[in-house]
Amino acid sequence: MAGKRNTYRQRRAKRPKKMTAHARAVLIVTLATAATFAALACCGHQFNKSEEARYEAGRPHSVCLLNVELPDETPEIKLAYNGFDVSFNPSHHQPNYSAWELTAEKANGQLPRKSKFAPDNDVYGCATLEDYRNSGFDRGHMVPAGDMKWDINAMEDSHLLTNICPQDHALNGGRWASLENKCREWAQRDSLLVIICGPILSDRMPRTIGSSAISVPERFFKVIFAPYANPPRAIGFIMPNSAPQEGLESLAVSVDNVEEITGFDFFSCLPDDIESEVESQVNYRIWNRRKR
Repeated sequence: MAGKRNTYRQRRAKRPKKMTAHARAVLIVTLATAATFAALACCGHQFNKSEEARYEAGRPHSVCLLNVELPDETPEIKLAYNGFDVSFNPSHHQPNYSAWELTAEKANGQLPRKSKFAPDNDVYGCATLEDYRNSGFDRGHMVPAGDMKWDINAMEDSHLLTNICPQDHALNGGRWASLENKCREWAQRDSLLVIICGPILSDRMPRTIGSSAISVPERFFKVIFAPYANPPRAIGFIMPNSAPQEGLESLAVSVDNVEEITGFDFFSCLPDDIESEVESQVNYRIWNRRKR
């Protein structure tokens, strides 16, 4: 009997441990990136600076997590800039969303901020500088210039009007800016964040600005995913295009809630159980904890 018990213990000890949600999330990011890189390389794809930065050696990146599934009828022009991607809506003359990954290194970029806005003349439907002049609205960044201080080209691209929406100054310089600062803190703590944000657009947006008739959003969203946190976590925010009276904790919602409001599908490349778990979360206090 003793011999049998020892054999059982030895066999049991050799069984692989169940993979944690954290390990699975890291694995899916790594495998998706490797597969994308290999497929492009096999096709003879020549990588530009933005892609080279994204596939820099020795670090798994979140390529698949930057993709968002939109409702079929949504107008969209996909744009790849240095350090971020944009789904541009030519009908509303602003992004459906902008998406980027913010690493700890990028969050600590030291380049001085460049503040010269410019249209992207290669993109149909792009707004003009004149559209915003005396409009009463700020040119609100979706990808913040503060997240692009690691590269001058990324900084310049963040000022293109394809990454800009009409924002109330009280929001742009208030809660929206506060959340951008928080994201840089969280990225330095959690190694990497995947961030996607944009206006909440609809066919019924009566207010416009400029000769291009840029739609003025009533609300904005932001979703944030920390794949290397243990366990992985996500959170969303919905903010009115005005001066929110609430603090960030009161403006926090689940990613599921953002999906319900926008009709977008975020982080769909994650395993279903991890996606369901992280997208149902809304715990701002956990995000604000300091790393131990």
